[in-house]
Amino acid sequence: MKKFLLLCFLLFSSVSIIAQESNGVDMATELRNSGKIYVVVAVLAVIFIGLAFYLFSMDNRLKKIEKLQK
Repeated sequence: MKKFLLLCFLLFSSVSIIAQESNGVDMATELRNSGKIYVVVAVLAVIFIGLAFYLFSMDNRLKKIEKLQK
């Protein structure tokens, strides 16, 4: 059974490696050439900053609640 699972794993891993071979990432090249990559990076930065702000504010609220319970 272990040999069969190992064989399946090796077969599927080799198929995924072959499927991923490419000359380049066309989407990234196109976004970089048109200048839209900066918009994508800015949107991702805003999302991560928003998540960080939300988590820090939630942490502060939980600290206040813990202090009130003591």
